[in-house]
Amino acid sequence: MSGDNGAAEGSGASGASGGSGAADGLAGLPLEEVRSAALERAAALGCSHAEVRIERIRSQFVALRDGHVETTVDDIEIGVGLHVVRDGSFGFAATVELNADAAARLADDAADLAKETSAAMSRRVELAEEPAHGDVRWSSPYDVDPTTVSMADKAALLEDWSGRLLATDAVDHVAARVLAVVEDKHYADLSGTVTTQRRVRIYPVVEAVAVDEGSGSFESMRTLAPPVGRGWEYTAGQGWDWDTELDALPALLAEKVASPSVEPGTYDLVIDPSNLWLTIHESVGHATELDRALGYEAAYAGTSFATFDKLGTLRYGSPVMHVVGDRTTPHGLASVGYDDEGVAAQSFDIVRDGVLVGYQLDRRMAAENGFARSNGCAFADSPLHVPIQRMANVSLQPAPGPGPGPTTDDLVSGVERGVYVVGDKSWSIDMQRYNFQFTGQRFYRIDHGRLAGQLKDVAYQAQTTEFWGSLEAVGGRSTYVLGGAFNCGKGQPGQVAPVSHGCPSALFRAVNVLNARAEASR
Repeated sequence: MSGDNGAAEGSGASGASGGSGAADGLAGLPLEEVRSAALERAAALGCSHAEVRIERIRSQFVALRDGHVETTVDDIEIGVGLHVVRDGSFGFAATVELNADAAARLADDAADLAKETSAAMSRRVELAEEPAHGDVRWSSPYDVDPTTVSMADKAALLEDWSGRLLATDAVDHVAARVLAVVEDKHYADLSGTVTTQRRVRIYPVVEAVAVDEGSGSFESMRTLAPPVGRGWEYTAGQGWDWDTELDALPALLAEKVASPSVEPGTYDLVIDPSNLWLTIHESVGHATELDRALGYEAAYAGTSFATFDKLGTLRYGSPVMHVVGDRTTPHGLASVGYDDEGVAAQSFDIVRDGVLVGYQLDRRMAAENGFARSNGCAFADSPLHVPIQRMANVSLQPAPGPGPGPTTDDLVSGVERGVYVVGDKSWSIDMQRYNFQFTGQRFYRIDHGRLAGQLKDVAYQAQTTEFWGSLEAVGGRSTYVLGGAFNCGKGQPGQVAPVSHGCPSALFRAVNVLNARAEASR
């Protein structure tokens, strides 16, 4: 399977045509038997809505330290989960047994739970309408299933990458790892939607460390290659130039070790996509999940300052700020054909011309708050977990217009005194997604429109609307990169979800910069 878009086939399918072979990992499982038993029993018990998911998730992880294998994991999870609405309340049950009798018992358990909890519901559960999509198949685009590559071959690649860095005088230690996941999912509901999907994702990382033996201090630097919705071909250069990055890393690390520590103060910042994606994730992505904005989600990572009464009026940022939620982004970690409530993947505005105009929704959040339809943001990280409202690929759009648009150098040229920030590292944000502090992998002083060598110990600090309000310019499509994470956490009990965030390089004026080392010593 290959191409630039998710592949889909069948009645009502979204995405490009073609793409057979979705969810090959489900071959041989009793899909029809299990789904029919669960849904028929749920309907007989009076459930107004029922959706069943049969999933097989294979996760592989290989980690090396200084060229030696430290950890290997090859895990397969298989199970079935049933989510129902009965008597105006939700019920959920799950099992690892894949047969008709077990599926029918799931319906009994889920329906009983809904009945027991209905008396405590202050408001009956309503779900936004979604058309039936028929029997459809979808797959994320990839060439080589990474879980079919042997663990020995994975370790050999990481050993080669590590050896290339350890052979230089600038590097004392290397940590290298790769995580690959193939998620096969079969979904069906009482409305008649039946989806079979495969999501493939991979994240290779190499981190180099330089140690000062005299003082014991050290500096580190990671590769900037993001996690992506691709196959093993990613490690061979499809979508990222690994050779060029690895060749450059030792000299960049040596320069960082010798660089001066930043003087705290107010600086203009040009922020690279490799850093800005995480700021988007924390200050925009989480803040515009509607369940969080309404206060339903608070235990794991707080609520949101972007409350529902501010929709259409909140000045989130400057007029050049345009943020889109998109479940269809090519190679996006949150890209799907259909979400875990049978909703077709969509693209939608969250911030337009700097104003909050939308939220991320599941079917319940949509119905309860006056939206005609969910925008497809329900996901469960396991067949044994209930779907919750999760993040789409939330991305800052590049400068409009034809052609490549402004380059990063163009943005730097407009700065007299500033810092160019590259790569993500540590971050901190408050429980309303409002006050934050971020640092990065490397930093360059900007002096009269030119880069003037690396700095270290840089952290930038701001309030969300103040920061995005200081956004003066964004780069063009030539600067746009899709970053992201495998492990976005939410919910209690906690779940993790993969999500991507695209953005161009961006110029922010008059941002407060701290010296992170000095702050840590206080």
